[in-house]
Amino acid sequence: METRRIDPVNCSVARALSVVGERWSLLIVREALDGARRFGEFHSRLGIARNLLATRLETLVTAGVMRRVPYQEPGDRQRFAYELTEQGRALRPTLVALLEWGNTYLADPQGPSVIVRHRPVDDARSCDEPVKVVLECAAGHSHLAPEDVCRTPGPGARFLESS
Repeated sequence: METRRIDPVNCSVARALSVVGERWSLLIVREALDGARRFGEFHSRLGIARNLLATRLETLVTAGVMRRVPYQEPGDRQRFAYELTEQGRALRPTLVALLEWGNTYLADPQGPSVIVRHRPVDDARSCDEPVKVVLECAAGHSHLAPEDVCRTPGPGARFLESS
């Protein structure tokens, strides 16, 4: 029996990587999630070359991950801050998953340098415990093992011609 192969070019992973697959792009998003908004903040936090930072910010803005917000200091020209859009904020689980993987397989012998925690606020819903990414299906089955999930064709799938 012949199985049809999904066209790898028509892939949401490939599309996502075209926007955030370059190292600096996700690091910019990480810093924005941690509160950076201005060009100078990104530059000093990341140590990235200014021209490369400008290019990456433009890519993220064009893709709808960030938006430019004008501001002006007294006596200065108008500048732009950068805010994450809903699309950009939705990358947090991706960054948490990468951090979790890095903490498991690449951390220093002393342990990870960063641990994501359930934000401690004065409310009963937070607990300051470490956060982890969990795979869960639409039926509510959670903590799925990697071997328990598979890719299947979606409504927009295109298939390769059989050869």
